[in-house]
Amino acid sequence: MQARAAARQTEEARWRAVAVDGKQLRGSRAGGGKAVWLLAAMDHAGTVLAQRQISAKSNETPAFIPLLDGLPLENTVVTADAAHTQHANGRWLRERDAHYIAVAMGNRPGLLKQLRNLPWPDIPVDHKERTRGRGRHEIRHLKTVSFRHLDYPGARQALRVMRWRKDLTSEKLTIERLYFVTSLPPGVATGEQIAGWIRGHWKIENQLHHVRDTTFAEDAFTTRTGSLPRAMASLRNLAISVLRQDGCTNIAAATRHQARHPGRPLATLGWT
Repeated sequence: MQARAAARQTEEARWRAVAVDGKQLRGSRAGGGKAVWLLAAMDHAGTVLAQRQISAKSNETPAFIPLLDGLPLENTVVTADAAHTQHANGRWLRERDAHYIAVAMGNRPGLLKQLRNLPWPDIPVDHKERTRGRGRHEIRHLKTVSFRHLDYPGARQALRVMRWRKDLTSEKLTIERLYFVTSLPPGVATGEQIAGWIRGHWKIENQLHHVRDTTFAEDAFTTRTGSLPRAMASLRNLAISVLRQDGCTNIAAATRHQARHPGRPLATLGWT
């Protein structure tokens, strides 16, 4: 049993999961102009790895590859929202020896239809989990099936997450089905790992973007000149990443603790 546990830990340590997501700096909007939009890559442990500003004349989709291009991607599983489920992105990730878990939604109608039409009732559940918190009870079932003819570069498996969510106040029940493709071959990762990576993608929203807004009041920051909004966001990313690497889970409390003594930030950085 100990040998199996050690082997499982070794396999889990083999992979790094990286989430890609964008955020608008609302306070940077001037007059009728557009607010600054930043695309970030964060590993699922909470460390920001890269950030890129989006051109005012574009959107975040073309910035996906430039954002990740400077990172080592071998043995990395990349997660992103549906806007980045693009053939060019999937092909590039495989060329870089990275894997992906790509969600299929309305922007990829052909792929979504293909996934919906798979014989899901005949496919066994690969992983189940229940969570309770924030006023709701949630049950999630993951099904995985090997399929070599999916309309996406390098796709090896189709995934379906079925989610039952009950609001504990209103007792309203909602049922949602989400479909994904992944380049991970069957048997390379467990259902538990895959489910964790899918669920863990939203850490970039909860552990980075939300923290920058609530702890550092980023959206209230009205500086609009040149690259300053991006630079300030980068400093916030650095502070959050350093605190998470130091074992902090409550960034607001950790920031207050650091601010009470001028020597504490230096000690955290290992400079004293």
